[in-house]
Amino acid sequence: MSQTCASYLLRLLEAYGIDTAFGIPGVHTIELYRSLGDSAIRHVTPRHEQGAGFMADGYARASGKPAACFIITGPGMTNIATAMGQALADSIPMLVISSVNRRDTLGRGQGRLHELPGQRETLAGVSVFSHTLLDPAALPEVLGRAFAIFQGARPGPVHIEIPLDLLAAPLEAPAPRPLRVYPPAAPAAAIAQAADWLAGAERPLLLLGGGCADAPQAARALVERLQAPVLTTINAKGVLGQDHPLDLGATASLPAARRLAAEADVVLALGTELGETDYDLVFDDGFRLDGRLIRVDIDPQQLARNQAADLALLADVGQVMHDLAEALPARAGDGRAAAVRDALALEADPELAPYAPLYATLRAAVPEAILVGDSTGPVYAGNFLASLPAPRRWFNAATGYGTLGYGLPAALGAALACPERPVVALVGDGGLQFVLGELATARDLGQAVAVVIWNNQGYDEIRRYMAMHEVPRLGVDLAPPDFAGLAAAYACRYRAVGDPAALGEALGRLDEAASPLLIEVDASAWAQAL
Repeated sequence: MSQTCASYLLRLLEAYGIDTAFGIPGVHTIELYRSLGDSAIRHVTPRHEQGAGFMADGYARASGKPAACFIITGPGMTNIATAMGQALADSIPMLVISSVNRRDTLGRGQGRLHELPGQRETLAGVSVFSHTLLDPAALPEVLGRAFAIFQGARPGPVHIEIPLDLLAAPLEAPAPRPLRVYPPAAPAAAIAQAADWLAGAERPLLLLGGGCADAPQAARALVERLQAPVLTTINAKGVLGQDHPLDLGATASLPAARRLAAEADVVLALGTELGETDYDLVFDDGFRLDGRLIRVDIDPQQLARNQAADLALLADVGQVMHDLAEALPARAGDGRAAAVRDALALEADPELAPYAPLYATLRAAVPEAILVGDSTGPVYAGNFLASLPAPRRWFNAATGYGTLGYGLPAALGAALACPERPVVALVGDGGLQFVLGELATARDLGQAVAVVIWNNQGYDEIRRYMAMHEVPRLGVDLAPPDFAGLAAAYACRYRAVGDPAALGEALGRLDEAASPLLIEVDASAWAQAL
């Protein structure tokens, strides 16, 4: 069938199930848009390419499937690089399609429009791989590589750049034949060895990471079979459901949970990198595993990082959890989870207690919501406090790559992925100012997304960190904008609140109109009301 490279790309994306693309049209990408109106792919225009990447990130985290980004040469790609870095850090699938200058000009430094000395090399550091398409006939192969990673390996952003002279090039190509990749299962001998160690353990412990998000039933079956306490990462919150008695949440940085981990004689770590921002948020390298460690991951390199494994299984985590639950005898509980929960006493912790009413209010007012956070105090606290009924309902940029400006655009991506579910963005007054333009995108989409702005007059987390380290308070006391005026300018609804009751009442009105609802929380008034 005769077509252009750009139109064939759209057909391939449709065949792979891509239904949403985020991008800002430019002179270097207009060929991608020539046939886009006739395709089944929905296009969303953010106000900045970084927003496009964060929206694709939120879409993938909420739905479990990738979206595409259509990005121009040069500045478009450096703009989206931060969002790609966030997705790479958290293993989030994202397909970034960009233009690049004509093949005959690449690497010649002629000062062409949007020219980078090495665009592919610049983006390779925030990609699983970055590829320059030099032959349009190779497009099915390159996309096949991308989706092989999304389906059967540790996912992350993939960047494919297409030279300007190829986008409009005619192409004789067969009908798309999308590749389907199934991740490996663990050998029976490895399952038997792991089951033997776990069955013989006196103090087993499970560590569940984001790799478990697509297999909550298998995770619950395994945990309840083993009756062992569980520590989760932030991206695994909700995998066991709400308030599961064995789920100690993302508390691995706290003393009681660390003692539990150090005393465990067999530890099963599933789909987790065992990294600093989940297990060592106090940054003292104090998380220790002294017992036998069984690690299961889809990435062979990950099996060798951070903590040395005694048994490493390169396999699909969901299948391993199912196989282990089948192989293990039922155990009786030993009370360790309840004892550690009592010792943690999270809601009595003076650092967390001011935020406990926030999460109680969210749970009562929007119990089925997806909660998307920026780097802000309430979200840091929520990583410990929030309990979710299902996976993919809690994600944020407060740890890991840790960028500001993530919450609002990622929440819009989540709302597009799951229109049947309420979405709440939890942002600070400082972080929101990184992406104020995306309020226009929110308005255009007509989504009833709640944007809860925790207004503490600047960068309060950094203020407190400066005080802790006796550093002068410079650059952190920022006067916020008039959020009511901004809401009016962007045709958003607005409420100002200062206590949990007012917040609950405001959230109760979320579905009254198909438009964003900005809820400004006065942090000082909130503290006084408690």
